[in-house]
Amino acid sequence: MADGGATTGAEDAKGRLGGLFAPVHEEVTALDLPVTGRVPDALRGRYLRNGPNPLRRDDPSASHWFAGEGMVHGVRLRDGRAAWYRNRWVRSDAVTRQLGEKVLHGPRHLVDFAPNTHIQRFAGHLLALVEGGALPYELDSQLDTVGPFDFHGTLPGGFAAHTVVDPAGGELHAVAYCPAWPYVQYLVAGTDGCVRHHADVPVEGRPMMHDFSLTARHVLLYDLPVVFSAGSGPSGNAFDWDPGRPARVGVLPREAGPDEVRWLETDPCFVFHAANAHEHDGVITVHLVRHERFFDGPGSARPAHLERWTVDPAAAAVRREQLDDRPVELPRVDPRRLTARHRYAYAVHERVGGDRTGLGRGLLKYDLERGTCEEYPVPADGDVGEGVFVPAAPGAAEDDGWVLAYAYDPGRAASDLLVIAAGDFAAGPVARVHLPVRVPVGAHGNWIPDPV
Repeated sequence: MADGGATTGAEDAKGRLGGLFAPVHEEVTALDLPVTGRVPDALRGRYLRNGPNPLRRDDPSASHWFAGEGMVHGVRLRDGRAAWYRNRWVRSDAVTRQLGEKVLHGPRHLVDFAPNTHIQRFAGHLLALVEGGALPYELDSQLDTVGPFDFHGTLPGGFAAHTVVDPAGGELHAVAYCPAWPYVQYLVAGTDGCVRHHADVPVEGRPMMHDFSLTARHVLLYDLPVVFSAGSGPSGNAFDWDPGRPARVGVLPREAGPDEVRWLETDPCFVFHAANAHEHDGVITVHLVRHERFFDGPGSARPAHLERWTVDPAAAAVRREQLDDRPVELPRVDPRRLTARHRYAYAVHERVGGDRTGLGRGLLKYDLERGTCEEYPVPADGDVGEGVFVPAAPGAAEDDGWVLAYAYDPGRAASDLLVIAAGDFAAGPVARVHLPVRVPVGAHGNWIPDPV
């Protein structure tokens, strides 16, 4: 069996592993999982979530959480039951060698790494994603690794951790960066799975662009003071805060070349994650989570908050409005509303403090029209990760569906998959799928519905 509990200690200022961040050490397959409540019959598919899970067993305290090899955790739901749970390391070259397995065939670029940040299905391919110059890796329906994926030979470099599938046409959009490049790369892949457009936008100083935003007409680039440092700066990490670097937002028309980007200055900050963006009469509204500082040395971290930014290229202005005092991260919206106006957003109510052993104290549902928020809290010793909205049907209302998230149950020393009705959020889960193991604190996931 895998590690079912958490190690003692906490994630320190350098992100080393402890508490619920600690990795698990075994791959597990469990069938016919017990459920409290009832899984809605409409949920037919897999909830998958990726995250760092260092493979090294000799000195796990030396591994930075962000740098661990990717492990995907998945639950298969169908016919009102939970058919299986699986967790699998993504088989990069280094992982296969450490596991004593045969290296997989496929393309390689500058960096080969087991993607540890996100997972996305696109054009029939299930892709584990990471940023910084590495390729995605393709997985099969059972989470076993097929091999590296370069969009059928059309990807000009590495890829990105965050993507947007445009509901209007089904194309995949991403912004990739690599420390070796003097630019960031906006990419569009067609529904055939091939990259059909890319624009190399020059930037200086090797910035980290973990996320981006997309509207019906534009791409937003977040060129902010976190830069690649190779561990030479105050945080001791691969990235550091550069206090002399201006903060700016780039507005690039979707089909334009890099010379058409418009840069607008904003206050120094860092944006790990944006929920969604839309535009009206040339003015762009984006909801995101803003960090005042990040990677600025031990003890420098401050709570991040949900904000609304109004980006007005005609006025050359970015106006900010903080929407909530609670510390939050990992914002998500209904995927059918991406690039369009949305009413609801979901986020993790973060734990804060240098001695935290987990990520989330609860899940939040924001009504951005009314300016209200509902919360589903977890027990004091529990934890919860990113919440992913799943619509009840293709034409259902924006909050007619469920929010899925992994949550740690301290009573069982193992994790549950929560199924929360979005329309009755504060009431808590309509179903808890009881996993036989602990799912460590991780990054991002998606609901992968069964083919219609």
